[in-house]
Amino acid sequence: MTDDHRSGCPINLSLEVFGDKWSLLILRDMIFGGKRHFRELLRSQEGISSNILADRLKTLVDIGMLTKRDDPSHKQKAIYSLTEMAIALVPIMAHLGAWGRRYLPVSEELSIRAQLMEEGGPALWQRFMDELRSEHLGAAPTAPEGPSVRETLQAAYEEVVARNAKERQLA
Repeated sequence: MTDDHRSGCPINLSLEVFGDKWSLLILRDMIFGGKRHFRELLRSQEGISSNILADRLKTLVDIGMLTKRDDPSHKQKAIYSLTEMAIALVPIMAHLGAWGRRYLPVSEELSIRAQLMEEGGPALWQRFMDELRSEHLGAAPTAPEGPSVRETLQAAYEEVVARNAKERQLA
């Protein structure tokens, strides 16, 4: 055991990596929102500040959850990519979403993706991880028919938003 960690407990070590809310929200936005650039991540609904975002991105790169490379389309931009270590969090994110839906006062709009992830279970999670590997790691696409998992989750979100807006108009 090195002095760099409080203990060798796997839960402690995991929390040292991503136990800060901003790190998990950055990973959430990259996994479920497809965000890859600093400015996209800065527009998170939770309102992360630019200095905290820069710090957390550096930390996530340093520990191997993200990679960073120059964006060939813009000299001052960088593209962040998930590593296998981050992609492996998909089932954990699905479980966190399911737990939150069950026990916390979530909104319908922001919990529909968690509902679909829970209902889809391990088969959907695996498909999503395969899609993320293709997108972020350059793995050969698995080419399932129909929309991607992220597209399906986004369409469900947009459908709930539209339905709720229509209901508010009628009220």
